[in-house]
Amino acid sequence: MSKIVLILASVFAASSLFAQPDINGGPINSRESGVIDGVVLSTHIPTKRLIPYEPVREADVIWSKRVWRTIDLREKMNHPLYFPLDKVTDDTWVRDATRWSLWTIMRHHILEGDLTVYQVQNPAQFTIHDGDQFKYPLVPEDGKDYYTDEDYQLALKQIIAKLGPRPENPLQTIYFEDSLDAEGNPVYPPRPVFWYESKDIIQYRIKEDWFFDKERSVLDVRILGIAPVIYDQDDFGNISGSKELFWLYFPTDCRYVFNNYFVFNEKNGSQWMSFDDFFWKRRFTSFIHKEENVYDRNIEKYRVGVDALMESRKITEDIRTFEHDVWSY
Repeated sequence: MSKIVLILASVFAASSLFAQPDINGGPINSRESGVIDGVVLSTHIPTKRLIPYEPVREADVIWSKRVWRTIDLREKMNHPLYFPLDKVTDDTWVRDATRWSLWTIMRHHILEGDLTVYQVQNPAQFTIHDGDQFKYPLVPEDGKDYYTDEDYQLALKQIIAKLGPRPENPLQTIYFEDSLDAEGNPVYPPRPVFWYESKDIIQYRIKEDWFFDKERSVLDVRILGIAPVIYDQDDFGNISGSKELFWLYFPTDCRYVFNNYFVFNEKNGSQWMSFDDFFWKRRFTSFIHKEENVYDRNIEKYRVGVDALMESRKITEDIRTFEHDVWSY
């Protein structure tokens, strides 16, 4: 009897190996036909559980500093966030089979409702840019989502896509057969939507807190938010600067999503990490563009060019110096 049970267990294990696993959302190297693109079925990252942060008491934080960083995707060390490039063809989002870029992950889970978008500006006063404080969440109505709430869908498209122009004169528009609504008003065709793709994202900006925890005797850092950045262009393609699209809350929203997606490892193809591991291990390169200050101003407001870069390095060195000074030898 024990032999029969052992045989049945072996058969069940073998069949489950080639079956499509119940994953949290990350892509895997398998097809519905059961074909595995590789030696083994890579399921460690798509199915792994999130490692929680170490709890910290307010009384144990004896020093802290808040900084804002810029991750430039043109730098080679940051390419795992930028590639692979995806594209939109006929309103279909074409993704890589085994790994996605960070922007593809964000966009997919924003549309699925797993990530809450925080607007960069105050919706009532567009001159105030304090979206990194997570004050203006964009959410659908209760019981609805992106696909059922038209107002939420339009507002979200204006953030993660660029809407084409709507003709002002209805007579200049080619209509469908029923071009009038029940009240006799002209019905415009839907505005064209130009989705932002991975190649359009030039930077990511993160907001983080550095602090010294006396209970563990360590200098630690926690990323609080992340924002994708694109070029600020007019209708003619002229670039006037850069702009943040939105902010995402990192500790609870992003970590649970990023935890189940692969990051490319050029040193070892069998040891890919997750995006959450990538940020936790600080595998990116960046520079500080702002630190908390009484004027609430960026470095570019009082330093320019090389001086701004040196100021960024000075802030980084101040953090390292504090960690060194708390120890006695």
